[in-house]
Amino acid sequence: MTPQLREAVLTAQAHKALDLKVLGLRGVCSFTDFFLLCSGTSSRHSQAISDAIREQLQKSRAIPGHVEGYAQGEWILMDYGEFVVHIFSRRAREFYGLERLWKTAAYFPAPEE
Repeated sequence: MTPQLREAVLTAQAHKALDLKVLGLRGVCSFTDFFLLCSGTSSRHSQAISDAIREQLQKSRAIPGHVEGYAQGEWILMDYGEFVVHIFSRRAREFYGLERLWKTAAYFPAPEE
C-alpha cells in the first residue's frame, strides 16, 4: 500500500466512510494497482468524503487525474494513477458489485488510525 493510499484510507475513516476495503490489483489489471472502496450514507456524505480525500492528498501534491460522479454522489470515482478511490451509495455499491467483479484481487486490511 502506497503512503498516499494509506492517507486516503485514514481520511475516509476519519470522515465515517462505511465498509472500507482495499483491493490489490497488481497482475490482475493494467490501469491501476489498488482500489479503495467505501460507502457513504448519502450523496452529501459521499461528496464530503471525496472532498476530504482530495484536500488531504493535495497536501502531498497528489491530484486526481480524473474525477467522475461527484455531482450525483451515487458513485464517485477519483483516479490517482496508482490507486482509484470509489465512494458509493449503498445501493450503487450493491448494484455494481466491484468486489464480485474483481474477486481475484488481493484484499488488504484498512490501516488503523
